[in-house]
Amino acid sequence: MGRVHYARAVLGIVLAAILGGCVTLPPGHKPPPQDPWESMNRGIYKFNDKLDRAVAKPVARTYVKVVPAPARTGVSNFLANLHTTTVMVNDALQGKFVAAANDLARLLVNTTVGVGGLLDPATQMGLAKNDEDFGQTLGRWGVPPGPFVEIPFLGPSDTRDGPGRAVDIFTGPTHYINNNWVAYGLYGAELVDARAAILPLDETLQKVFDPYAFIRDAYLQRRAYLVSDGKVTEEVLEDPGADDATDTPAPPAPPNKPH
Repeated sequence: MGRVHYARAVLGIVLAAILGGCVTLPPGHKPPPQDPWESMNRGIYKFNDKLDRAVAKPVARTYVKVVPAPARTGVSNFLANLHTTTVMVNDALQGKFVAAANDLARLLVNTTVGVGGLLDPATQMGLAKNDEDFGQTLGRWGVPPGPFVEIPFLGPSDTRDGPGRAVDIFTGPTHYINNNWVAYGLYGAELVDARAAILPLDETLQKVFDPYAFIRDAYLQRRAYLVSDGKVTEEVLEDPGADDATDTPAPPAPPNKPH
């Protein structure tokens, strides 16, 4: 029942953020095709940004300052190892059975030789680390991304990836842990680890003309890159909001995706 009550409280906050989150766009501004709900999304982005500045960023900075780098690497390895089951399931759903076998081997090696996933000997053995989720699976099945959506607490997404995140919850082991303290602790660790990983990008965001548009376009480009396994065309990768935000610098090129 604890998780049910927590979910209801979060839902209440989410609804409040959505209902009070709309931003009035400048006169004559036309939302780009990929972001028809821009007014609402910008309002939720403001909510998320304030929450990030008040809570997530300070916690992440403290974590980086207090916890030694080798320990942080161990935490990242452990969390990535937990995520391997989700990657494996989506490998198989996309018909990538060789990749699924590779990730099964990674899971076995890192869980045993890697001391529960704290170490990553699988990579040293030549077992590549893949990155798959149900949003990518839907994309491979031909489901279009749909409009961009800024989700309260979670940040950028779209109407394909949002439901995909919910499905991914059920393919990871954390969901099946009965002890709420352990489960919530793992979810919290994932959030802190993820926020700490992007701390170096904060300085870049401070320099861009429109951080919201920058994050939106970078997210959509990266997802297109991941869904296509890096085989997207130049037309897909070009800034989709260039006509609407000419002063917004182009997002950095997505990193290579392991196969």
